[in-house]
Amino acid sequence: MLSNFYSDSDYIVVMGLGKTGMACVNFLVKHNIPVCVMDNRANPPGLDILKQKYPDIPYIINRFDAEILSQASEIVISPGLSRKEAALAEAHAKGIPIIGEIELFARHVNAPVVAITGSNGKSTVTTLLGEMAIKANWNVKVGGNLGTPAVDLLSTPAPDIYILELSSFQLESIYSLNPQASVILNISEDHMDRYDDDLEEYIAAKQTIYQGDGTIIINSDDHYVGAISLTGRQTLSFSLYDENADFSICEQYLAHNNKPLLATKKMRLQGSIMRANALAALALGTAVNLPMPAMLDALQTFGGLTHRCSWVANKQGVDFFNDSKGTNVGATIAAICGLERKSVLIAGGEGKGADFSALKPVVAEHCDACVLIGRDAKIIAQALDDVVAIYYASDMEMAVKQAAELGDVVLLSPACASFDMFNNYEHRGEVFEEIVMNVG
Repeated sequence: MLSNFYSDSDYIVVMGLGKTGMACVNFLVKHNIPVCVMDNRANPPGLDILKQKYPDIPYIINRFDAEILSQASEIVISPGLSRKEAALAEAHAKGIPIIGEIELFARHVNAPVVAITGSNGKSTVTTLLGEMAIKANWNVKVGGNLGTPAVDLLSTPAPDIYILELSSFQLESIYSLNPQASVILNISEDHMDRYDDDLEEYIAAKQTIYQGDGTIIINSDDHYVGAISLTGRQTLSFSLYDENADFSICEQYLAHNNKPLLATKKMRLQGSIMRANALAALALGTAVNLPMPAMLDALQTFGGLTHRCSWVANKQGVDFFNDSKGTNVGATIAAICGLERKSVLIAGGEGKGADFSALKPVVAEHCDACVLIGRDAKIIAQALDDVVAIYYASDMEMAVKQAAELGDVVLLSPACASFDMFNNYEHRGEVFEEIVMNVG
């Protein structure tokens, strides 16, 4: 069956199953495009669903077949797969197009798109902008790297707007996307294991979000974002510190062109990081003509995301905050500074090849102590160089108990991925919160 399919069909290979891979298979089948599936895992997630739903679709597991890939009309890769994978590189060298799920979406999109990326804050800004559109009674579809795969969002009749969170992995393989508004919120080291410690390669992937002719939103406070060359494009800027930016903070107000819009104290979520996210969302909304009253209304009710610097509880006089979604150094710096209180930091896990040295001055200024867990705990400790007291914990329960004895604010913000100890960052956050609720 396999040999006949590959010799007789003009087929597309979906590489990598899971949620995104299955979404691509569903989309291609819906459009009557012959498809086969390939995954190098022995039992990839979604395989049982594939076999039950599409018994006639051929699949290969536990390996990548370079010969079959080199005969495909196109290859659709899941975001977790690097284009440097040997079988993919061989197919690419033979001229086989390699795309991602977002490219499939872009070829069939039927309404304006807002595209959001950044090392930190992209899920918050994506969700917040979606809430703004809902307040304006727009028909909005929100997803991408956050939640629903983009191809699953496509609908008829078309919505008023699609709002997508996009990761650098997704951005590596898009060519047709032309967002009405796009933003790189910020850039800090992340996924350096994927990019061979080459920050410029990571930035280049992020910069793909600017393709097309839509409005570009610029974070004037970010050195790397500000250094990206932009010619002949309409832009809107935001800044926490420069009142000359299009969206800024003026005398404790969110402001547009120095005109006060909303007192920052009226925002449900406080802290400098949330103010920056609010300014970014306002700029994106303005670029797509969302009404200002609806956007300001959303800012006063938006409660944030689960596992993103959220207050958990006060136990025996200690406030506990869950920022399990802080999976890189930049996110942890943002969480530490955003609390605007001294904290005891719980960090550690799988560091993804990151340089943790940027944590040192922030921890020195804003933390009373650090409790380190996971595989790369000692690497983080070396980077901190004893600027605060360092403690080690074998598991999350021990970490929470130690941290609660060291200060009155405890912040879980690992600066690392979770896979050495947990299923994912959600699982890590849930374990943390369960332990916190049992304190005392």
